[in-house]
Amino acid sequence: MPGLSNLMQQAWEIRKDHAPQIIFSAPGAKHYQNRFFANRRNSFVNLSVTGKACACRCAHCNGRLLETMIPTPTPEEMCRVVDRLMEKGCRGILVSGGADSRGEVPLLPFVDAIGYAKGKGLRVLVHSGLIRRETAVALREVGVDQVLLDVIGEESTIRDVYHLAHKPSDYLEAMLTCREAGLSIAPHVVIGLHYGRLLGEMKALEMISRADPQAVVLVIISPMKGTEMAGVEPPPVEETARVFATARLLNPDIPLTLGCARPPGRYKQKIEKLAVDCGVNAIAYPDEATITHARNKGLQVIFTEECCSLMGIVAGKRGGGKGASMIGKEVKA
Repeated sequence: MPGLSNLMQQAWEIRKDHAPQIIFSAPGAKHYQNRFFANRRNSFVNLSVTGKACACRCAHCNGRLLETMIPTPTPEEMCRVVDRLMEKGCRGILVSGGADSRGEVPLLPFVDAIGYAKGKGLRVLVHSGLIRRETAVALREVGVDQVLLDVIGEESTIRDVYHLAHKPSDYLEAMLTCREAGLSIAPHVVIGLHYGRLLGEMKALEMISRADPQAVVLVIISPMKGTEMAGVEPPPVEETARVFATARLLNPDIPLTLGCARPPGRYKQKIEKLAVDCGVNAIAYPDEATITHARNKGLQVIFTEECCSLMGIVAGKRGGGKGASMIGKEVKA
Protein backbone atom coordinates (compact mmCIF):
# COMPACT_ATOMS: atom_id res chain seq x y z
CA MET A 1 0.00 0.00 0.00
CA PRO A 2 1.50 3.39 -0.99
CA GLY A 3 2.47 5.71 1.84
CA LEU A 4 0.13 8.58 2.63
CA SER A 5 2.62 11.30 1.72
CA ASN A 6 3.19 9.68 -1.67
CA LEU A 7 -0.57 9.41 -2.29
CA MET A 8 -1.08 13.04 -1.32
CA GLN A 9 1.71 14.16 -3.65
CA GLN A 10 0.12 12.26 -6.53
CA ALA A 11 -3.24 13.82 -5.70
CA TRP A 12 -1.77 17.32 -5.65
CA GLU A 13 -0.11 16.77 -9.03
CA ILE A 14 -3.54 15.92 -10.46
CA ARG A 15 -4.95 19.05 -8.81
CA LYS A 16 -2.44 21.13 -10.77
CA ASP A 17 -4.28 20.13 -13.96
CA HIS A 18 -7.41 21.87 -12.65
CA ALA A 19 -7.95 25.62 -12.55
CA PRO A 20 -5.91 27.21 -9.71
CA GLN A 21 -9.07 28.12 -7.81
CA ILE A 22 -10.81 26.77 -4.75
CA ILE A 23 -14.50 27.34 -4.13
CA PHE A 24 -15.59 27.90 -0.55
CA SER A 25 -19.30 27.24 -0.22
CA ALA A 26 -21.49 28.74 2.50
CA PRO A 27 -25.20 28.05 1.76
CA GLY A 28 -27.69 30.00 3.84
CA ALA A 29 -29.06 26.92 5.59
CA LYS A 30 -26.34 27.51 8.19
CA HIS A 31 -24.99 30.85 9.44
CA TYR A 32 -21.41 31.54 8.34
CA GLN A 33 -19.41 34.68 8.97
CA ASN A 34 -15.75 35.56 9.30
CA ARG A 35 -13.37 38.26 8.14
CA PHE A 36 -13.45 36.88 4.60
CA PHE A 37 -17.15 36.31 3.94
CA ALA A 38 -20.65 36.36 5.42
CA ASN A 39 -23.60 34.49 3.95
CA ARG A 40 -27.29 35.41 3.93
CA ARG A 41 -29.73 33.31 5.92
CA ASN A 42 -32.12 32.38 3.12
CA SER A 43 -29.75 32.25 0.16
CA PHE A 44 -29.91 28.45 -0.17
CA VAL A 45 -32.41 26.45 1.90
CA ASN A 46 -33.14 22.78 2.69
CA LEU A 47 -36.71 21.43 2.45
CA SER A 48 -38.08 18.09 3.68
CA VAL A 49 -40.97 16.51 1.78
CA THR A 50 -41.64 14.19 4.73
CA GLY A 51 -41.26 16.68 7.55
CA LYS A 52 -39.52 14.82 10.38
CA ALA A 53 -40.72 11.38 9.25
CA CYS A 54 -38.27 8.71 8.07
CA ALA A 55 -38.79 4.95 7.81
CA CYS A 56 -35.09 4.04 7.88
CA ARG A 57 -33.96 5.83 11.04
CA CYS A 58 -30.33 5.35 10.10
CA ALA A 59 -27.93 4.75 12.97
CA HIS A 60 -25.94 7.93 12.34
CA CYS A 61 -28.93 10.27 11.90
CA ASN A 62 -32.17 8.86 13.38
CA GLY A 63 -34.05 11.62 11.57
CA ARG A 64 -32.18 14.41 13.37
CA LEU A 65 -31.03 16.05 10.14
CA LEU A 66 -34.65 16.42 9.04
CA GLU A 67 -35.27 18.65 12.05
CA THR A 68 -33.00 21.30 10.51
CA MET A 69 -35.07 21.48 7.29
CA ILE A 70 -38.22 23.42 6.43
CA PRO A 71 -41.11 20.91 6.33
CA THR A 72 -43.05 20.84 3.04
CA PRO A 73 -45.23 17.72 3.43
CA THR A 74 -47.50 18.54 0.46
CA PRO A 75 -46.80 19.96 -3.00
CA GLU A 76 -49.05 22.92 -2.19
CA GLU A 77 -47.03 23.72 0.92
CA MET A 78 -43.81 23.48 -1.07
CA CYS A 79 -45.10 26.07 -3.54
CA ARG A 80 -46.10 28.38 -0.68
CA VAL A 81 -42.68 28.00 0.93
CA VAL A 82 -40.98 28.71 -2.39
CA ASP A 83 -42.97 31.94 -2.75
CA ARG A 84 -41.96 33.05 0.75
CA LEU A 85 -38.33 32.18 0.15
CA MET A 86 -38.27 34.11 -3.12
CA GLU A 87 -39.46 37.19 -1.24
CA LYS A 88 -36.46 36.78 1.07
CA GLY A 89 -33.93 36.59 -1.76
CA CYS A 90 -33.50 32.82 -1.96
CA ARG A 91 -31.44 31.55 -4.89
CA GLY A 92 -31.70 27.80 -4.48
CA ILE A 93 -33.17 24.88 -2.57
CA LEU A 94 -32.27 21.32 -1.68
CA VAL A 95 -35.37 19.12 -1.70
CA SER A 96 -34.77 16.23 0.67
CA GLY A 97 -36.72 14.18 3.18
CA GLY A 98 -36.81 10.91 5.06
CA ALA A 99 -36.47 7.69 3.11
CA ASP A 100 -39.13 5.01 2.81
CA SER A 101 -38.56 1.34 3.66
CA ARG A 102 -36.91 0.85 0.27
CA GLY A 103 -34.43 3.67 0.83
CA GLU A 104 -35.99 6.17 -1.58
CA VAL A 105 -37.07 9.71 -0.73
CA PRO A 106 -40.68 10.07 -2.03
CA LEU A 107 -40.06 12.84 -4.55
CA LEU A 108 -42.42 11.79 -7.34
CA PRO A 109 -45.58 13.42 -5.86
CA PHE A 110 -43.64 16.69 -5.63
CA VAL A 111 -42.41 16.87 -9.21
CA ASP A 112 -44.83 19.63 -10.25
CA ALA A 113 -43.94 21.68 -7.16
CA ILE A 114 -40.26 21.22 -7.94
CA GLY A 115 -40.99 22.41 -11.47
CA TYR A 116 -42.74 25.43 -9.95
CA ALA A 117 -39.55 26.28 -8.04
CA LYS A 118 -37.51 25.95 -11.22
CA GLY A 119 -39.96 28.21 -13.00
CA LYS A 120 -39.30 30.84 -10.35
CA GLY A 121 -35.62 30.78 -11.27
CA LEU A 122 -34.31 28.78 -8.31
CA ARG A 123 -31.50 26.29 -8.47
CA VAL A 124 -33.02 22.99 -7.37
CA LEU A 125 -31.08 20.05 -5.99
CA VAL A 126 -32.75 16.88 -4.75
CA HIS A 127 -31.57 14.23 -2.32
CA SER A 128 -33.08 11.11 -3.81
CA GLY A 129 -31.92 7.98 -2.05
CA LEU A 130 -32.26 4.85 -4.20
CA ILE A 131 -34.12 6.44 -7.07
CA ARG A 132 -36.37 4.67 -9.60
CA ARG A 133 -36.25 5.41 -13.32
CA GLU A 134 -39.77 6.89 -13.31
CA THR A 135 -38.73 9.44 -10.70
CA ALA A 136 -35.44 10.21 -12.43
CA VAL A 137 -37.13 10.91 -15.76
CA ALA A 138 -39.76 13.11 -14.12
CA LEU A 139 -37.11 15.13 -12.30
CA ARG A 140 -35.19 15.61 -15.53
CA GLU A 141 -38.33 16.80 -17.31
CA VAL A 142 -38.90 19.60 -14.78
CA GLY A 143 -35.27 20.70 -14.97
CA VAL A 144 -33.75 19.60 -11.66
CA ASP A 145 -30.19 20.86 -11.56
CA GLN A 146 -28.60 17.99 -9.68
CA VAL A 147 -29.29 14.79 -7.76
CA LEU A 148 -27.42 14.09 -4.53
CA LEU A 149 -27.25 10.53 -3.25
CA ASP A 150 -25.17 8.68 -0.69
CA VAL A 151 -23.15 5.79 -2.10
CA ILE A 152 -22.24 2.87 0.17
CA GLY A 153 -19.65 0.27 -0.75
CA GLU A 154 -20.21 -2.28 2.03
CA GLU A 155 -23.30 -4.47 2.39
CA SER A 156 -23.02 -4.74 6.19
CA THR A 157 -23.06 -0.93 6.44
CA ILE A 158 -26.22 -0.78 4.35
CA ARG A 159 -27.80 -3.33 6.69
CA ASP A 160 -26.51 -2.17 10.07
CA VAL A 161 -26.47 1.61 9.56
CA TYR A 162 -29.16 2.30 6.95
CA HIS A 163 -31.35 -0.64 8.00
CA LEU A 164 -31.91 -1.64 4.38
CA ALA A 165 -31.71 -4.97 2.54
CA HIS A 166 -29.67 -3.71 -0.39
CA LYS A 167 -26.26 -4.30 -1.93
CA PRO A 168 -23.58 -1.83 -3.06
CA SER A 169 -24.51 -2.58 -6.67
CA ASP A 170 -27.93 -1.01 -6.03
CA TYR A 171 -26.22 2.32 -5.41
CA LEU A 172 -24.28 2.04 -8.64
CA GLU A 173 -27.55 1.26 -10.41
CA ALA A 174 -29.17 4.36 -8.87
CA MET A 175 -26.36 6.56 -10.16
CA LEU A 176 -26.53 5.04 -13.63
CA THR A 177 -30.33 5.45 -13.65
CA CYS A 178 -29.90 9.17 -13.06
CA ARG A 179 -27.22 9.53 -15.72
CA GLU A 180 -29.27 7.57 -18.28
CA ALA A 181 -32.18 9.92 -17.58
CA GLY A 182 -29.93 12.89 -18.30
CA LEU A 183 -29.56 14.10 -14.71
CA SER A 184 -26.44 15.61 -13.21
CA ILE A 185 -25.31 13.69 -10.12
CA ALA A 186 -23.13 14.52 -7.14
CA PRO A 187 -22.66 11.26 -5.22
CA HIS A 188 -21.68 11.55 -1.54
CA VAL A 189 -19.40 9.24 0.42
CA VAL A 190 -19.71 9.38 4.21
CA ILE A 191 -16.24 8.57 5.55
CA GLY A 192 -16.45 6.49 8.72
CA LEU A 193 -20.12 5.67 8.21
CA HIS A 194 -19.71 2.20 9.76
CA TYR A 195 -19.53 3.38 13.37
CA GLY A 196 -16.39 5.40 12.72
CA ARG A 197 -14.57 2.62 10.85
CA LEU A 198 -13.40 2.78 7.27
CA LEU A 199 -15.36 0.03 5.55
CA GLY A 200 -16.45 0.25 1.93
CA GLU A 201 -15.38 3.82 1.20
CA MET A 202 -12.86 2.77 -1.45
CA LYS A 203 -15.43 0.50 -3.11
CA ALA A 204 -17.90 3.39 -3.13
CA LEU A 205 -15.33 5.65 -4.81
CA GLU A 206 -14.60 2.98 -7.41
CA MET A 207 -18.31 2.68 -8.24
CA ILE A 208 -18.64 6.45 -8.45
CA SER A 209 -15.77 6.62 -10.94
CA ARG A 210 -17.85 4.40 -13.26
CA ALA A 211 -20.94 6.61 -13.14
CA ASP A 212 -19.68 9.82 -14.81
CA PRO A 213 -20.60 12.18 -11.93
CA GLN A 214 -20.49 15.95 -12.18
CA ALA A 215 -18.95 16.21 -8.70
CA VAL A 216 -17.84 13.87 -5.93
CA VAL A 217 -18.69 15.00 -2.40
CA LEU A 218 -16.87 13.67 0.65
CA VAL A 219 -18.27 14.11 4.15
CA ILE A 220 -17.17 12.66 7.49
CA ILE A 221 -19.28 10.98 10.13
CA SER A 222 -20.21 13.59 12.72
CA PRO A 223 -21.70 11.96 15.84
CA MET A 224 -25.06 13.45 16.88
CA LYS A 225 -26.93 13.25 20.15
CA GLY A 226 -29.97 11.01 20.08
CA THR A 227 -28.46 8.52 17.62
CA GLU A 228 -26.79 5.12 17.91
CA MET A 229 -23.51 6.80 16.97
CA ALA A 230 -23.62 9.58 19.55
CA GLY A 231 -20.39 8.36 21.16
CA VAL A 232 -18.57 7.24 18.02
CA GLU A 233 -15.13 8.67 17.26
CA PRO A 234 -14.52 9.78 13.66
CA PRO A 235 -11.74 8.05 11.71
CA PRO A 236 -8.18 9.25 12.36
CA VAL A 237 -7.28 12.22 10.19
CA GLU A 238 -4.58 10.23 8.40
CA GLU A 239 -7.05 7.53 7.36
CA THR A 240 -9.49 10.17 6.19
CA ALA A 241 -6.76 11.90 4.18
CA ARG A 242 -6.06 8.59 2.45
CA VAL A 243 -9.70 8.53 1.32
CA PHE A 244 -9.37 12.13 0.08
CA ALA A 245 -6.27 11.31 -1.96
CA THR A 246 -7.78 8.11 -3.36
CA ALA A 247 -10.90 10.01 -4.40
CA ARG A 248 -8.71 12.46 -6.30
CA LEU A 249 -6.76 9.68 -8.00
CA LEU A 250 -9.86 7.71 -9.00
CA ASN A 251 -11.66 10.79 -10.33
CA PRO A 252 -8.90 12.93 -11.83
CA ASP A 253 -11.17 14.98 -14.09
CA ILE A 254 -14.10 15.44 -11.69
CA PRO A 255 -14.54 18.31 -9.21
CA LEU A 256 -13.95 16.95 -5.72
CA THR A 257 -15.53 18.66 -2.73
CA LEU A 258 -15.48 18.41 1.05
CA GLY A 259 -19.13 18.79 1.99
CA CYS A 260 -20.95 20.16 5.03
CA ALA A 261 -20.75 17.28 7.49
CA ARG A 262 -17.59 16.79 9.57
CA PRO A 263 -16.70 16.95 13.25
CA PRO A 264 -15.99 20.43 14.65
CA GLY A 265 -12.99 21.86 16.45
CA ARG A 266 -9.39 20.82 15.96
CA TYR A 267 -10.41 17.80 13.88
CA LYS A 268 -12.17 20.11 11.41
CA GLN A 269 -9.12 22.35 11.09
CA LYS A 270 -6.74 19.45 10.50
CA ILE A 271 -9.00 17.68 8.04
CA GLU A 272 -9.67 20.78 5.94
CA LYS A 273 -5.95 21.47 5.55
CA LEU A 274 -5.41 17.88 4.45
CA ALA A 275 -8.32 18.17 2.02
CA VAL A 276 -6.67 21.17 0.36
CA ASP A 277 -3.36 19.29 0.20
CA CYS A 278 -5.12 16.28 -1.38
CA GLY A 279 -6.49 18.43 -4.18
CA VAL A 280 -10.14 19.12 -3.43
CA ASN A 281 -11.77 21.80 -5.57
CA ALA A 282 -14.30 23.02 -3.01
CA ILE A 283 -14.97 23.03 0.73
CA ALA A 284 -18.21 23.90 2.52
CA TYR A 285 -18.07 26.26 5.52
CA PRO A 286 -14.27 26.40 5.79
CA ASP A 287 -12.34 27.48 8.85
CA GLU A 288 -10.45 30.78 8.48
CA ALA A 289 -7.15 28.93 8.75
CA THR A 290 -8.17 26.77 5.78
CA ILE A 291 -8.79 29.85 3.66
CA THR A 292 -5.34 31.19 4.49
CA HIS A 293 -3.74 27.80 3.81
CA ALA A 294 -5.39 27.57 0.38
CA ARG A 295 -4.13 31.03 -0.55
CA ASN A 296 -0.64 30.10 0.61
CA LYS A 297 -0.83 27.09 -1.73
CA GLY A 298 -1.35 29.52 -4.61
CA LEU A 299 -5.08 28.97 -5.04
CA GLN A 300 -7.48 31.75 -5.94
CA VAL A 301 -10.18 31.81 -3.26
CA ILE A 302 -13.80 32.23 -4.35
CA PHE A 303 -16.88 32.18 -2.11
CA THR A 304 -20.38 31.15 -3.10
CA GLU A 305 -23.67 30.79 -1.24
CA GLU A 306 -24.65 27.79 -3.38
CA CYS A 307 -24.18 24.14 -2.51
CA CYS A 308 -20.59 22.98 -3.02
CA SER A 309 -21.71 20.17 -5.34
CA LEU A 310 -22.93 22.68 -7.92
CA MET A 311 -19.42 23.71 -8.82
CA GLY A 312 -19.30 20.59 -10.96
CA ILE A 313 -22.00 22.08 -13.18
CA VAL A 314 -20.82 25.68 -13.22
CA ALA A 315 -17.10 25.09 -13.36
CA GLY A 316 -17.19 21.94 -15.45
CA LYS A 317 -14.77 19.04 -15.35
CA ARG A 318 -11.16 19.71 -14.48
CA GLY A 319 -12.70 22.09 -11.97
CA GLY A 320 -12.43 25.39 -13.68
CA GLY A 321 -12.12 27.59 -16.66
CA LYS A 322 -13.79 30.98 -16.84
CA GLY A 323 -17.07 29.72 -15.40
CA ALA A 324 -15.66 28.99 -11.99
CA SER A 325 -14.85 32.61 -11.23
CA MET A 326 -18.46 33.62 -11.92
CA ILE A 327 -20.14 31.57 -9.22
CA GLY A 328 -19.19 33.71 -6.26
CA LYS A 329 -17.08 36.39 -4.66
CA GLU A 330 -13.32 36.30 -5.05
CA VAL A 331 -11.40 37.03 -1.86
CA LYS A 332 -8.74 39.66 -2.42
CA ALA A 333 -7.81 40.45 1.17
